Amino acid sequence: MRLDKFLKVSRLIKRRTVANTVSENGRVFVNGNPAKPAKQLKENDILEIEYASGTVKVRVVKIPAGNVSIQEAETLYEKI
Repeated sequence: MRLDKFLKVSRLIKRRTVANTVSENGRVFVNGNPAKPAKQLKENDILEIEYASGTVKVRVVKIPAGNVSIQEAETLYEKI
């Protein structure tokens, strides 16, 4: 699954266009490397997202097949 879509589906970022902008500006890292929106994610990848209020570091637990419910969104990643 693409990085921008995963960020939206997991609700780490609310909109896909915002996820695109944030990753294009170099504020999203996958396994320590800056990532573009089209980066394909795999399970156990480490995401680091720089927000204005701080940095969030998560591990991808599961890659969904499509959209997920709000309750299921939190099971897609694990905070580190």
